Amino acid sequence: MSVDNFVTENFRNLVSAQIVLHPKLNFFIGQNGSGKSSLLEALFFLGHGKSFRTNKLEHIVSFSHDNFIVSAKDANDNQLGLNKNITNQVTKLKLNGEVTYKLSNLVEHFAVQIVTPESFKLFFGGPKERRKFIDLGMFHVKHDFSGLWRKFNQVLKQRNAGIKNKFSKVELEYWNNVYCELSNVVAKHRADYVELLEKELNVMLGLLLPDLSNQVSIQYLQGWPKNKNLYQCLEQAYDRELAQGFSVYGAHRFDVKFLYGNHSIEACLSRGQQKLFLLALTFAQAKLIEKVKRLKPILLIDDIGAELDVNSRTILADTILQMNCQAVITAIDEEMIKPFIINFSSIHNNGEQQEFKMFHVEHGKVIAKNEIKMSE
Repeated sequence: MSVDNFVTENFRNLVSAQIVLHPKLNFFIGQNGSGKSSLLEALFFLGHGKSFRTNKLEHIVSFSHDNFIVSAKDANDNQLGLNKNITNQVTKLKLNGEVTYKLSNLVEHFAVQIVTPESFKLFFGGPKERRKFIDLGMFHVKHDFSGLWRKFNQVLKQRNAGIKNKFSKVELEYWNNVYCELSNVVAKHRADYVELLEKELNVMLGLLLPDLSNQVSIQYLQGWPKNKNLYQCLEQAYDRELAQGFSVYGAHRFDVKFLYGNHSIEACLSRGQQKLFLLALTFAQAKLIEKVKRLKPILLIDDIGAELDVNSRTILADTILQMNCQAVITAIDEEMIKPFIINFSSIHNNGEQQEFKMFHVEHGKVIAKNEIKMSE
């Protein structure tokens, strides 16, 4: 799906407005602090029910307001809406005018993937960031994963409560059995997904970083020692868990490592190459979502010029234009997107309408630019 119309109200510094997007390429140009990243944040919020920038909702709502609204109409005329009140923490969701109580009902129509300067946390931010990335893809690609993960977390809470209350091994036995069973199922689902992601990643690397194609692997760490029985691990970790007050092994403790040969990717690549790798990884996940859900993904890329030289941006432009996706890209100035415009214009040089839109953002106000003038 692609977004046709997008509306925000009381969202950060954005001036409330309806924005009509192009189904393929959209560029938002503006200086730092102008509000262009907030546009991506609003789109992301509608697709995930949360921000990629903060957990504090009071930072999102405009000054002197207690709620914000984000809504969109997709190419199939589905109307999606989210109204969040930060005072009482109530979230109102609507799908085609009807109230719904599950964010998943909205997300079925809205597959958003994002790359921002903060995405480097995938390398340097610890396992939490990598877990978030993998489970985001799992939600879309593995249809039963959401329910399975919810069930696992309920059991995890029960088991952790038992640990905090100093349950004996006998008292924990029931929860251990259920916990191990669910952990193994979740781990198998993730291992299958990581295998699919690795194959798609190497395809994307063939476009963005050809020297790395078919030489990169994703190592999946399931959350307890490899080739060991989880139940036995829990038995051996009993005293440690009592001391720490939580489950030290299980499906929630998984991690992934991105390897080039036997070395971590971040140790082998320059900053610019790392960003291209992050883009390849994000595109790979988007491709998997498209294949499984037959849903056109939406790619959000913040600050396209950061870490990428002209050659890298040209390669990226060529790759994006080969994908069946809608892209929303921000940049500080028009020079940063010149490779995209030149690349696209060289393909569509037969007089047809150019398939992109450009917007300027200043002080939270978004203005569509009808004529693009690029420097020679």
